[in-house]
Amino acid sequence: MTKKHFIALADAIREYNEQAFPGGTNTASPLKFGHTQLLVLADFCQQQNPRFNRFRWLGYIAGTNGRNGGKVKVSA
Repeated sequence: MTKKHFIALADAIREYNEQAFPGGTNTASPLKFGHTQLLVLADFCQQQNPRFNRFRWLGYIAGTNGRNGGKVKVSA
């Protein structure tokens, strides 16, 4: 898998979690990809490409960094 594939997978997970957990509500959804599931997927991605950066990928899904690991732009 390439960086392009990892980003597409992360985008799909982010979109799915936004639908399963709308509006940032505090109610946990059993449908949302949880931390454990994301760690298993990160392990798989690491096996597919040794250059895979799991921390960057997980941060992108969580919204703490951008696609390339940079800070997320905050609109004023």
